[in-house]
Amino acid sequence: MVATTTAPGHQSDHELVARVAGGDRAAVRLLFTRHHARVYRFVARQTGSEMMADDIANEVFLEVWRQAAAFEGRSEVSTWLLGIARFKALSALRKKKEEWLDDADAAAIPDSADTPEVAVMKDDKASALRRMVNALPEEHRSVIDLAYYHAKSVAEVAEILSIPVATVKTRMFYARKKLGEALQAAGFERGWP
Repeated sequence: MVATTTAPGHQSDHELVARVAGGDRAAVRLLFTRHHARVYRFVARQTGSEMMADDIANEVFLEVWRQAAAFEGRSEVSTWLLGIARFKALSALRKKKEEWLDDADAAAIPDSADTPEVAVMKDDKASALRRMVNALPEEHRSVIDLAYYHAKSVAEVAEILSIPVATVKTRMFYARKKLGEALQAAGFERGWP
């Protein structure tokens, strides 16, 4: 086995996880620097809460510290991180549903008095599309979010969501169909990929 040396800032994510498994705190900080923004954005889209996303994103890297030795390296580190983030986001959402809404929380819920058509006309196509993606059922929203906003392959999406590749393809088909119909109904050309 030939040992290669690389500058610490140029180590692969897999090498950094191996260092974390050995107790290297600097490696965790570097992984955090590289991936925190992506994990945060993913969780924010899943939960709809920036505050919750910040807490969960930080928890993901605590989990990396605890579980680095269990990482087998069969997937990309970013895929592993988003899988952890998804699990933690779903757990947090389940827990939040069990809590009662107080008056402040109830007042913070956005008023959706506009019809979907009126809301779409107020913004450009990109923001309209983002709203339409957010309105999809969670199973469809997750595949679209991972594939188009996080550039994950179908196989990576399947791994993150712990579902078969065929299920990802089916959900993607129906999600794209719904989005295309929604865009067309809102007066936009059918421009979804």
